[in-house]
Amino acid sequence: MAHVLENFDKWKEFLGNRVEAAQSAGMNTDKIADVAYQIGGFLSDKVDPKNSQERLLKQMWEVSSPEDRHALARTMVNLVSRDH
Repeated sequence: MAHVLENFDKWKEFLGNRVEAAQSAGMNTDKIADVAYQIGGFLSDKVDPKNSQERLLKQMWEVSSPEDRHALARTMVNLVSRDH
C-alpha cells in the first residue's frame, strides 16, 4: 500500500479498482461511500501524506465536519468511478 500512496494517479487507480470490485460484488454506492469515509479517517489518522494531493486531502479532511467528510468520500468515489 505504501508504494500506491507515493503517486496520486496510482492511488486513484488503486481506489478505482476497489470501487469497481465492490460494485461488481453488488455493493451499492452509499455503502461504498461509507467505506471510503472510514478509509479516509484511517488514512488521515495513520498515514503521512506522500504527495501534495494527499496533503491537500488530509488538510481538507481535518477541517471538515463529519457531514463534509462524507461528501469528500463520495466525491473521491465519484472521481475514481469516472475514470473506470
